[in-house]
Amino acid sequence: MLQKGMKQVLVVEKAVPMGLYLNEPGAPEKEHVLLPKSQVPEGAKPGDEIECFLYLDSEDRLIATRKEPKLTLHQVGYLTVKDVGRIGAFLDWGLEKDLLLPFHEQPRDHHMKKGQSCLVAVYLDKSGRLCATMNVYPYLNSKSPYQKGDTVEGTVYETSNNFGTFVAVDDKYSGLVPKKELVRPLVPGEKVRARVISVREDGKLNLSLREKIPAQIGPDSEKIYRILQEQGGFLPLTDKTDAEKIREVLEMSKAQFKRAIGHLYKEDRIILEEDGIRIAPKQK
Repeated sequence: MLQKGMKQVLVVEKAVPMGLYLNEPGAPEKEHVLLPKSQVPEGAKPGDEIECFLYLDSEDRLIATRKEPKLTLHQVGYLTVKDVGRIGAFLDWGLEKDLLLPFHEQPRDHHMKKGQSCLVAVYLDKSGRLCATMNVYPYLNSKSPYQKGDTVEGTVYETSNNFGTFVAVDDKYSGLVPKKELVRPLVPGEKVRARVISVREDGKLNLSLREKIPAQIGPDSEKIYRILQEQGGFLPLTDKTDAEKIREVLEMSKAQFKRAIGHLYKEDRIILEEDGIRIAPKQK
């Protein structure tokens, strides 16, 4: 069976002025596919085997090529936007015809622009055409080599108000930064470094942008102290301040904030006041 979006080894059926007709051994002649003349290897003759990639040309006809696509069907990887048109962005995937990334397959309020690189997967749309999608979730592998405590890197591909931020770890494994672990907003396409906090039964990874608590207290304390200095020595934040306000100002959770100011207080570097925190006079 001739499969769009896949590399196949096909047999030369016959030569024609436009190139070679290729087919699977024993398949009906009407199912053959054309390998254009510009792609025909020297000396090719009927019965020879040729490895090629099948896709649709600009007139939506099945065509073969010996060129190597940057991605095949269901693969995930980075492609660059060559142009943006009325229906979406057109990506360079190494073939004569660019790959369409429809607007509806891009994150809301984050449409791609010419020259940008984006993480996508290749899929077949309802019309049987090869297209790209930035919703790579269905195409990511859930069997990663990582365990709890490991540090990983990945690419943000989707955000959810309910669940958190979805990350493609190593651009191929499924990961999630739960909402409670988000210390700052993340946007699709952003590269992140995270810590594995658990591996779910289905193999997917739960991640955190924070270090383990003992290692995190020091950097958090220094960050708060630096911001205090920048703000004239006072911040209107206390342990009763709303968690979202703390996250907005400091890009850390309320629990991180409380641990850090406790650390600074024990070191006599800050004063805890009713309406905020202040640098201790002897530390000015």
